[in-house]
Amino acid sequence: MTKTELNKYRQVLETKLGELSHAVRDREGIVIEKSPDALDEVQHAAERELAIRNLDRESHLLRNVRAALRRMNEGAYGVCLHCEEDINPKRLNAVPWAPFCIDCQELADRNRDQDSEMFEELMVA
Repeated sequence: MTKTELNKYRQVLETKLGELSHAVRDREGIVIEKSPDALDEVQHAAERELAIRNLDRESHLLRNVRAALRRMNEGAYGVCLHCEEDINPKRLNAVPWAPFCIDCQELADRNRDQDSEMFEELMVA
């Protein structure tokens, strides 16, 4: 990977890091609101659950972006954490924080469905 490509990915990752850091700090959506109306209570609970799921998804993505920047600083960016082959540039253009090549990502997705922690440990290492 050329230095120009690496700098392009670094800029994209740092921008995403800023966006996600701001989004994760905004916890207004998970405030518990009380209402005398039972239907309003149900609506508030549903909105809170959606906000919690979004916060969880954004927190997970934030960890992935930070890990990608760490790999970049260590000189391991763009290399699959599982098979250690180069990650296709098309994949990095679409998902710059990708820790795995497409084949290993598919394997990780199948294993996640089976509650395997092997790939999770690689991603946060």
